[in-house]
Amino acid sequence: MSTHPSGLHVYRYGPAGPPRLLAIHGLTGHGRRWQTLATRHLPEIAVAAPDLIGHGRSSWAAPWTFEANVGALVALLEDQADGPVVVVGHSFGGAVAMHLAAARPDLVAGLVLLDPAIGLDGEWMREIAESMLASPDYPDREEARTEKFTGSWADVEPAELDRDLDEHLIALPGGRFGWRICVPAMMAYWSELARDVVLPPSGIPTTLVRAAWTDPPYVTGELLDGLSQRLGADLTLVDLDCLHMVAQAKPAETAELIRRHLG
Repeated sequence: MSTHPSGLHVYRYGPAGPPRLLAIHGLTGHGRRWQTLATRHLPEIAVAAPDLIGHGRSSWAAPWTFEANVGALVALLEDQADGPVVVVGHSFGGAVAMHLAAARPDLVAGLVLLDPAIGLDGEWMREIAESMLASPDYPDREEARTEKFTGSWADVEPAELDRDLDEHLIALPGGRFGWRICVPAMMAYWSELARDVVLPPSGIPTTLVRAAWTDPPYVTGELLDGLSQRLGADLTLVDLDCLHMVAQAKPAETAELIRRHLG
């Protein structure tokens, strides 16, 4: 792992050399969240998995926008990749991936969108942001773990959740615990998710994965209709029986979808 001049801290998995897969985590996440998928299910693939701006060990400096993250990812790919890469994005990372494909289609060989979050209801985003702002941290590790395990991580192996806590939960001043994130950035990003849908250009093979157990769903009818009309036969829709953390709950199935794009 290393910090790129773009300000992104990047985890690298697989063989040395230019990345073939760019893995983009979701909101409040981090790049190391892709470790199990990469090392156990795609060990022969060179993977770059950055922490997005305001997350993990990357720069926490504003602006906190889709465009800022796309700019940093473009700098990373222009420096490290030797051609277009397959991009897998989860949730907010799926939205970033679509913005990247729209801005620089020459860098994107294909998209794997795992329960992407884009074009969401503004009132819903306000409710989530207010809830996070009112309670951004925890008295101890066990409460943080319980919140995850009774929520969107309920169908993920407990050992995977514990690895995530080991990496991402940190002690805060005053004795409480919180995620390794910039909370003001998260407030801005919840608003970003309510922006209009930005679609990838036609001709980019795209797999859209819906987490069937996510309620309310992140994948909207507007997004599905827009992708279908724009991409036609280049769009593959897959429904997986899992909650929102698709790559952690269904790593083998996710890896197989990625392999199809990598050839």
